[in-house]
Amino acid sequence: MEKTRHFTATVYIVNDGAVALHHHERLGIEIPPGGHVDRDEIPHEAGLREVREETGLDAELLDDTDPVDSPDGRVLPDPRHQMLYDINIHDDGTVGHQHIDHIYYATVESRDIDPDGDDEAGAEAWTWYDADELRENDIDPDTTEFALEAIEAAEATE
Repeated sequence: MEKTRHFTATVYIVNDGAVALHHHERLGIEIPPGGHVDRDEIPHEAGLREVREETGLDAELLDDTDPVDSPDGRVLPDPRHQMLYDINIHDDGTVGHQHIDHIYYATVESRDIDPDGDDEAGAEAWTWYDADELRENDIDPDTTEFALEAIEAAEATE
């Protein structure tokens, strides 16, 4: 059976020591903004678009990518992590669909969430979690680890 892989982008947005997560009904977990990279997009652009659509906020990537002197190309922001997630696992254990997720960290100037896209979860679905709340709540371990790293990265740039 053929395995399908899609590129995705996820952005952990930080404001004043907290990260925004929303409850994803189908997955049953708290997650940050993110989604599929469209055919005409670069992964970090897709992540920023998803932040805008899902939260209405304009995010600024925390990018420490080293510059490269190249007359014919440009450096793209390095994701903080790249993860491979199995999305569709069949009864026989084979994987039919995977996401290759580019994970970025960013800051936003406000916590006023007002989704800007079609069919997005409302503002009431979002919660801002500081480091203690991330550790105290029953949040997926990957999400907690990345969210804590995003908060630390944002604090390091202040």
